[in-house]
Amino acid sequence: MSGGPRIAVVTFPGSNDDGDAMLALELLGAEPFRVWHADRALPDRTAGVVLPGGFSYGDYLRCGAIARFAPVMEAVGAFADAGGPVLGICNGFQILCEAGLLPGVLRLNRQQQFICADVTVTVESTSSAFAGTWEVGQELVIPIKHGEGNWYGNAELVASLEAQGQVAFRYETDVNGAVGRIAGVTNEAGNVLGLMPHPEHAVDALLGPTGGVAVLEGLLAAAVAPAVAG
Repeated sequence: MSGGPRIAVVTFPGSNDDGDAMLALELLGAEPFRVWHADRALPDRTAGVVLPGGFSYGDYLRCGAIARFAPVMEAVGAFADAGGPVLGICNGFQILCEAGLLPGVLRLNRQQQFICADVTVTVESTSSAFAGTWEVGQELVIPIKHGEGNWYGNAELVASLEAQGQVAFRYETDVNGAVGRIAGVTNEAGNVLGLMPHPEHAVDALLGPTGGVAVLEGLLAAAVAPAVAG
């Protein structure tokens, strides 16, 4: 028991970064615990939710398209609607977009190939609940590993997100064809964040870059507010 905020890490069939997310959160002082995709409620005192990376339901149809209908997603949606912080990483980002909790869609990479590399993203907005210690222009090195990370929205949507400070992260270079090099977005309320890079793989200097610390610490800071789930 760490005494830190209780963070639910949802496991879907095909999730493969749920364990890494839990290890990273624990390293940063949180109290992570697993929630199964078939659960219909989040436990009491849930202070934050992570939808981890992987290949939920085998990525059949398209990434996240089946996971959005998982029983647990109703509870995740209610938690988000009540103001609880929700973080979607890679496949989790795809699920949140499919579920309508985040804007836009994720498509095949421009290269039509799976990409695995350390990339630099810049902080584009500090208006979300996660961004208390972030600075606009701050650079974070975080690994990516995805085949469908090409975020897309039409010109009207992109303009709206830019104006409202909902573009959270932008790739320093065009890594996958994403419109505007967008790597992460938030919902309008600022309590739901999705990003393609994997912050859980960038928290220990012995293993590589540590750009993920700022992202996960942002989640923990947002989760310090009174728990809203039950």
